[in-house]
Amino acid sequence: MKLLYIAIDGMGDLPIEALGNKTPLEAAQTPNMDFLAQRGQTGLMYTVGEGVAPESDVAVISLLGYDPFKYSTGRGAIEAAGAGLQMKDGDLALRCNFATIGKDRNIVDRRVARSLTTEEAIELTNAVNNEVKLTSYPAEFEFKNTLGHRAVLLIKSKAQPLSSHITNSDPAYTIINGIGVAQPDADMVLQTVQPMDNTQIAKVSAGLVNEFIEKSHTLWENHPLNIKRTNEGKLKANVVLTRDAGHLLPKFFDIAQKYNVNFACLADMHTERGIAQLAGMDASLLPPPTGNLQVDMEIRIKALLQALPKHDCFYIHLKGPDEPGHDGNYKLKTEIIADIDKYFFGPLLKQVSLTDTLFCITSDHATPCALKVHSDTPVAVLIAGGKTPSNNHPHKFSERECKQGNLGLIQHGYELMPKLMELLKK
Repeated sequence: MKLLYIAIDGMGDLPIEALGNKTPLEAAQTPNMDFLAQRGQTGLMYTVGEGVAPESDVAVISLLGYDPFKYSTGRGAIEAAGAGLQMKDGDLALRCNFATIGKDRNIVDRRVARSLTTEEAIELTNAVNNEVKLTSYPAEFEFKNTLGHRAVLLIKSKAQPLSSHITNSDPAYTIINGIGVAQPDADMVLQTVQPMDNTQIAKVSAGLVNEFIEKSHTLWENHPLNIKRTNEGKLKANVVLTRDAGHLLPKFFDIAQKYNVNFACLADMHTERGIAQLAGMDASLLPPPTGNLQVDMEIRIKALLQALPKHDCFYIHLKGPDEPGHDGNYKLKTEIIADIDKYFFGPLLKQVSLTDTLFCITSDHATPCALKVHSDTPVAVLIAGGKTPSNNHPHKFSERECKQGNLGLIQHGYELMPKLMELLKK
């Protein structure tokens, strides 16, 4: 028996009037996921907990069976691991975005309108690594771009361990009880990083991050690449937004040892790969999106089928619906969900047997188009295949129908993995 545990990034949503009061998942044509829902169990799930609008790292940690309030040490540490940076406890790692800043520290766009190519990001990264030095405290840094506008900053102190007890410069996210949480209706102004306690090392750490932000901004503001972008009518990538600092690597239990399975992860993003590696999985980073979803899904199915004989369990994280959710584009979000159903689940169901395969499909969080940020909205979840009992045959895999499913409302995402392992052992 194999487990295919598939999280579709940001798929969850709220009813939208223009879609006939349906969510994008409910409005999308999803015959293959509907087929699975009709042959298994369904329900709704708070991926972290009610009242928590999680970032992706916190949500994935929870989906894999770890209570993020116990295990999360900040997204920065996970991003550093996923990007292949050599971090040790006491180093300071931060998740970063290339962004566009205008007058009075106003943020024009948190992601440079998603127009920054990886090649452009590499050029700006090389410039900052070669030309910026930190002088406010004996420390050095490594800045690494990952995909598009995303990057990681790792600061190493030459004197004493650094502290992640600092605030974000990115106003779109805050830190509550040690985990990153989305901030709806945030004032889009670059924040000065502040210490969150009175220790000297927290003050030093905040100062180092502020110094890096200011010096990289000065370097990039009139960098030839940004002058060229301006001449082409594009936004400058002239500032870095930092969030979710971490100074400790998370101490996850080894998931393969705990459940006595061989677990693999096929990840679209460095975040998921970092978590999977630290959890003891065989973690692979899939090729970046081509812009053609059909081609991207074919690549992912091929990678899965090639790895299928070598592992018992797979965690597969599919990007797609999250970005149009952030953009408020409900039409595109609906189309992408339908295309994932058509080009991923359609071919996959022809290649694997439900008798020998346990499917779990859910989302890491909701990204409602009306809010344009992550929310704590419960997401749909289905479990089908193997010896999973039936669910009274819902018509559609959607938030509305899953609410009536016999899984009920799962209060915390970390409760799902033990359920899956129990069904797998049957």
